[in-house]
Amino acid sequence: MLIGLVGKPSCGKSTFFKACTLADVLIAAYPFATIKPNQGVAYVKIDCIDKELGVQCNPRTGYCVNGVRFVPVDIMDVAGLVEGASKGKGLGNQFLNNLTDADAFIHIVDVSGETDAEGKETKDYNPVQDVKMLENELDLWYLGILSKVWKGFARTLQNTKANFAESIAKQFSGLKVKEDDVKRVLLNGDYNIEKPASWAEDELKRFAHDLRHLTKPMIIAANKMDRVNSEENLKKLKCAYPGIMIVGCSADSELALREAKNHDLIEYLPGENKFEIDESKVNEKQKAVLEIIQKNVLDKYGSTGVQEVLNKVVFDLLKYIAIFPAGSKLADSKGNILPDCFLLPEGSTALDFAYHLHSDIGDNFVKAINVRTKLAVGKEHVLKHRDGLEIMTR
Repeated sequence: MLIGLVGKPSCGKSTFFKACTLADVLIAAYPFATIKPNQGVAYVKIDCIDKELGVQCNPRTGYCVNGVRFVPVDIMDVAGLVEGASKGKGLGNQFLNNLTDADAFIHIVDVSGETDAEGKETKDYNPVQDVKMLENELDLWYLGILSKVWKGFARTLQNTKANFAESIAKQFSGLKVKEDDVKRVLLNGDYNIEKPASWAEDELKRFAHDLRHLTKPMIIAANKMDRVNSEENLKKLKCAYPGIMIVGCSADSELALREAKNHDLIEYLPGENKFEIDESKVNEKQKAVLEIIQKNVLDKYGSTGVQEVLNKVVFDLLKYIAIFPAGSKLADSKGNILPDCFLLPEGSTALDFAYHLHSDIGDNFVKAINVRTKLAVGKEHVLKHRDGLEIMTR
């Protein structure tokens, strides 16, 4: 799974990325500080099943703290996108191409209203314009792929009676579009697939929009919630885009807390509403900054919002579930307890999980054992979030 961070220059993408990953990236108060994409590992947060089973897990990837498991996901930060990006402005085509493998987008919006459309300092800017711009540029990105070939492509489809959904999926295969995705768009959009050559420009753009929304879903991270005008601007965003998931956050605050935790100055778990300061290790200036974050962010909003954004994009937007492979002894060959936790699409079956582990395991699947109930389930058994399964093979 790959999550792409998108947004205009200087909206806080690199800060959000570093807050999630603690990767060493350039954070600067000027547009296009990021040119080449940064890719790293972030973590979604779930309740581990170890406490329920009376054991202490030893994650091979990610980590677990007091029964709270952090499961890795890949995340990418690309350069800021501006109006005209789909036509190459600001190297926009290059930056969009970096996002072809993304499963979903987090649109980082500077909700403070303190940067204009190009990321330059200003006052009283309406961030609704940023969402409008990016939505349009992403639609034009998909439309551009269609428009280059549409006339001849549509006539061929119409004359040969070729499979419309299959043909479109092949055209967009580089963007991870599947045939079933196209079928869902066609089913919900009332498109005339018998005569695609008759589609007007508006209909083609509507199709590109619907396909993009389905295959590259997006959540808005309303960043810089610690600023003066942010709450009012957040209301404007939610009013203008009721159909998009919007979460307020402060990437600056999360980064400060994670770096303080990394230097053993505080005890902090991402997504929590408080932290514990080690009084023996912080000076007065550091303590004052931390107390401001507690008062102005954590006490006010319940968290910095960064972990909530990550969890919502994976579990609410993409609708994935977390599954634990667990043998009868709950350990791998090296004795590590519950070493792995995998993310699978909602609706996955026991057989899907077996194939996710290895093709040989799927090919030789006999049954699966639920580690909680000790009951056997068949290959068609639909999995639930936080299930633990032992796969039995022949």
